[in-house]
Amino acid sequence: MPEIILPAKIDCINEAMDFLRRQIGEDNAHISSYVELAVEELLINVVNYAFPDASESPKEHKNILLGCRYVNMDGVKQFCVWVKDRGVPFDPFELTRTPDTSLNVEEREIGGLGVHIVKNVSNHYVYSEADGTNTVELYFKLVDPTCEN
Repeated sequence: MPEIILPAKIDCINEAMDFLRRQIGEDNAHISSYVELAVEELLINVVNYAFPDASESPKEHKNILLGCRYVNMDGVKQFCVWVKDRGVPFDPFELTRTPDTSLNVEEREIGGLGVHIVKNVSNHYVYSEADGTNTVELYFKLVDPTCEN
């Protein structure tokens, strides 16, 4: 299972995207933009919110673990990506309100659109917290939509 440890800083995003592109490969390039968009949103949230008292956290706790694997879920091949951090426990899927996308941009509240996007570009998502580690897993179907009937 390929993994990469990244510093919890915005400038880690390019390295994360390069890692994901290598893991996805040419055969599954059709999911690359969805995976990158979703993971970028998650990484930005971790960087901005997981470590509010960063000066008090041990240095090794201010990292992000990004990993992936191929799985078979209910008979469907999928690409699974996970983001792990040791920041403040936070379930983005439960605690973030769904934005009212029927409103004009000027009428909407700020925030919440990123998690909404993550939910809509992935086929399955899950959050867990154990032993001080937050884990978000995202699943993307590997079926190329251009080949479906």
